[in-house]
Amino acid sequence: MGPRMVRATLAGLTALTLAGCGGGTGSSPGGSTSGSGVTGTVTVFAAASLTESFTRIGEDFEAANPGVTVRFNFAGSSALANQINQGAPADVFASAAPKNMQAVTDAGNGDGSPATFARNQLVIAVPRGNPKRIAALADLTRPGLKVALCAEQVPCGAAAARVLSAARVPLRPVTLEQDVKGALSKVKLGEVDAALVYRTDTRAAADDVDGVEFPESAGAVNDYPVVVLKNAPNRAGARAFVAYVRSDRGTAVLTGAGFQAP
Repeated sequence: MGPRMVRATLAGLTALTLAGCGGGTGSSPGGSTSGSGVTGTVTVFAAASLTESFTRIGEDFEAANPGVTVRFNFAGSSALANQINQGAPADVFASAAPKNMQAVTDAGNGDGSPATFARNQLVIAVPRGNPKRIAALADLTRPGLKVALCAEQVPCGAAAARVLSAARVPLRPVTLEQDVKGALSKVKLGEVDAALVYRTDTRAAADDVDGVEFPESAGAVNDYPVVVLKNAPNRAGARAFVAYVRSDRGTAVLTGAGFQAP
């Protein structure tokens, strides 16, 4: 074998060795990649009403991208927006209303334009079996009835305020909660007789509560926007997660939970 053939053979062996070590996959320390090239941890700040749906979507996303971990911070959208604007590290923000999203983008913390990925509508949450026989929004003003609402700075509270004002229903709640799960928990624990929450929340808690539909809620349907954050530590993972949420598979999970497609 001549010198030229020896050099060619050694070059081929070197290329095979590098390929076998994963040099061509784009892997990095701390995580493995899938065919999409996504790796590491994706931190998602999401509205409390997305808890069940996004948990499922996160599991599906992880299964589709081996080695990726999705971590969630679920809370009221206003609280999440404040945390992001104060510098909390996150990759994605999913809000239950455009107003809270605008607080983030106006502060320059969004990367690109937010996209609406779902819509949600209010119902009246009552204990399973509806013992107080609540059938309409006006029933919530009956003497002695205890009702929980979300605080107006969070999307479920703002939607409730619009509905009650438009319907001219003078409701005085016994408590104002900082997110929709807080209002729902008051019903589940028997501390109130009813609460205005999202349709999706009553479906998720169907073992404990019923959801009473009322026509006035059509006047305050909330759009849910999502955005990759400007200072996202995992920008590639953030973009891939947002794309998955907006995909047919993500939309199927959301609509199955009671959200409306955008």
